[in-house]
Amino acid sequence: MRRPTSSGNRTPRSRAASQPEQLGFEGMPERLFVCTPSKLGAYADCPRRYRYTYVDRPTPPRGPAWAHNSLGASVHTALRNWYGLAADRRRPEALPMLLKGTWVRDGYRDDEQERAAYRRALDWLEAYVDSLDPADEPVGVERVVAAKTSVLAFNGRADRIDSRPGPDGPQLVIVDYKTGRTGLDADDARGSQALALYAYAAERVFRRPCRRVELHHLPTATVAAYDHTPESINRQVGRAEDAARDIVAAEKAVAAGSDPDEAFPTTPGTLCGWCDFRASCPAGVQTPAKEPWAAVERTLLPPPPLDGQEQREDR
Repeated sequence: MRRPTSSGNRTPRSRAASQPEQLGFEGMPERLFVCTPSKLGAYADCPRRYRYTYVDRPTPPRGPAWAHNSLGASVHTALRNWYGLAADRRRPEALPMLLKGTWVRDGYRDDEQERAAYRRALDWLEAYVDSLDPADEPVGVERVVAAKTSVLAFNGRADRIDSRPGPDGPQLVIVDYKTGRTGLDADDARGSQALALYAYAAERVFRRPCRRVELHHLPTATVAAYDHTPESINRQVGRAEDAARDIVAAEKAVAAGSDPDEAFPTTPGTLCGWCDFRASCPAGVQTPAKEPWAAVERTLLPPPPLDGQEQREDR
């Protein structure tokens, strides 16, 4: 006889709760926490968003695509393909075709806004490649680097890894492209956990020093940079390990029967309006939703004039 099935709404099961408990031996090391910069960033922004993304199965419905993500992805891929050309073909006239070939159309308000965004992105790219030497070959473009600690198994895809002269010989530099309208400074580069983890992993993959990290902000044609020390990189690695321990503890609590909302609390704030899972979150739904094209609409406004102090390039 078939057992009757239950009906009605079901509470999403967490992935941790759906897996059988594994028996181990006392004193055995904990399994490494596999992570990427986006995974750690999701938890830092809001533990509830982390849960919706990585723990709950099935995953709650996501909101619509964001135009600013489409714009950023288009520019990043065009730059990747720029470096995929032979050096003698890396010319400004190649950019329109590269950008058209990588253009992501999702999220824009209408065709007019999309066309304006394309023209602005092409302007950024033309100004940016004008500052590059076409003959320079990076060590890596969208290169995956990975490293392990006693807690983490980290992997991530760096936009670009350069090799430049250093005081003790060639050194690696992590380059991250940014397309948001707001300008960035050295504090942003210094505080970026993702860039520090990329540097930590790149040094181990290539066995060459990697201390310098740079944020290349295409809308303002500026570079925000920071030169790490081994100690400052290790501090960022330690913070990532602390976050991993918190995540593992929360997942174990849910698997043991704790309330998922308590194990992964919300962090209400302005980011709620931009969250993919806003409609599924009791706290997030209290914040007015942003239109998918809102950030791009701001990006297309004329930029404010920069004074002499802001027009810097931290190279």
